[in-house]
Amino acid sequence: MSGPWNDFNSAQSNTNVIPKGTLAKVRLTLRPGGFDDPSQGWTGGWARRATTGAVYLDAEYTVLEGPYARRKIWSLIGLYSPKGPDWANMGRGLIRGILNSARGVSDKDNSPEAQARRRINGFGDLDGVEFIARIDIGTDTNGEDKNEIRAAVTPDHRDYAALMGTVAPQFATAPAQGHAPQQSATATQPSQPASAPGAAGRPSWAQ
Repeated sequence: MSGPWNDFNSAQSNTNVIPKGTLAKVRLTLRPGGFDDPSQGWTGGWARRATTGAVYLDAEYTVLEGPYARRKIWSLIGLYSPKGPDWANMGRGLIRGILNSARGVSDKDNSPEAQARRRINGFGDLDGVEFIARIDIGTDTNGEDKNEIRAAVTPDHRDYAALMGTVAPQFATAPAQGHAPQQSATATQPSQPASAPGAAGRPSWAQ
């Protein structure tokens, strides 16, 4: 006898991982780590320092729309690694992409206005920012798949306008000190996590 309740090979896999390459509008929330280094511009207690000496932003992304709405992804934005500049360079590149996406700036635009939109007063300006993310898949310390965000989608992408839903705000100058307000916890509470938070998501150079 064979049927859907006898043979489960065709059943949907019960995985929490959002497919690699999915584009989604997300809200970035920074979880303060209490580490400052004014010489680097790291103020406000947003950065976090690991026991290895690596420094990063502890980022939480909430998917706002689409089939994965309300799902959360936890990922790190590298600021410094004692193993070399690669992690910091990746972190700066991701933040550049986030600013381009959130503020409607083409990555190819190097006008004075575009350069001003890529500046922030501090990491607090990133807290609450909404942008289009390209969702990736990495592995945690147990070798299990987990979602990560390593890139943002800018207005150069053909699907950007549709995903943003509205024209992104245009800033003539860097934003004022402070950060964007967040929705209530109820509005962003996930029905099912996309990945687990914490040290498990750290890249090898942050361990």
